[in-house]
Amino acid sequence: MEFIDYYKTLEITKNATDNDIKKAYRKLARKYHPDLNPNDKKAEEKFKEINEAHEVLGNPENRKKYDQYGKDWKHAEDFEKARQSQHHYTESDRQHHQEKFTESDFSDFFESMFGRSGRGYKSSQVKYRGEDYNAELRLSLMDVYRTQKRTLTVNNKKLRINIPAGVENGQTIKIKGHGGTGRGGPNGDLYITFAIENNTPFRRDKADLYHHKEIDLYTAVLGGDIIVNTLTGKVKLQVKPGTQNNTKVKLKGKGFPVYKHAGQFGDLYIMYTVNIPKKLSAKQKELFSELSKL
Repeated sequence: MEFIDYYKTLEITKNATDNDIKKAYRKLARKYHPDLNPNDKKAEEKFKEINEAHEVLGNPENRKKYDQYGKDWKHAEDFEKARQSQHHYTESDRQHHQEKFTESDFSDFFESMFGRSGRGYKSSQVKYRGEDYNAELRLSLMDVYRTQKRTLTVNNKKLRINIPAGVENGQTIKIKGHGGTGRGGPNGDLYITFAIENNTPFRRDKADLYHHKEIDLYTAVLGGDIIVNTLTGKVKLQVKPGTQNNTKVKLKGKGFPVYKHAGQFGDLYIMYTVNIPKKLSAKQKELFSELSKL
């Protein structure tokens, strides 16, 4: 099996943080996604390579194994078990195994443990856990305003999942046992990362929403009623006389659902922007002049 440098695939260094890996994966996945590159075989192949790299480096446990064992990282547990089972060495063997293994040594070591030499465990006794799968699910903000069910196709199988209201952009959930099929061992897991597009006029901060509302100078000075939008419809607000620019008003419970807390919602904050008139008639100027003298 040829060694693949997953760090190079994701265009990152070995010192990259988990957040760096996530950002690099999302950037490249968007760039080479088949939906954005129809009939482009190279882009499709690149997309598969990016997903494979993220399956390994995006999982801290897999990344640790990969950094230590290279292309044979999937057999890390078998290496450790085999090492422990080797009780009868020659002195030269013992010295050899105490040395730090290089990348090319691992395949030879694996073969000596489970292959033709017949030492250690027999190949039929080795159990492999299935690979973990990673997928990205794109939704709009309103798609996650309510809990819903979605049917996904994973490895040519239909999978119906429950998406709780309040899921955040970039959040990853694990679906146990729906990854690759194990060989004598358990199946891998499926990790779904949500890419949520906010196509609303509201800015989201977890369960709270923020919205700027423009009011005219006269309403700010004298007060009055205005209509504002929320995610569930329009509401009437009373603007107090003398309202200043950037005044913030809280509409309790009009925000976004709290993740995995059914019936609980954040708040909606309306921030007033006072619109100062740029063109005044002669009469308006005269009236403002009189006001300034009072």
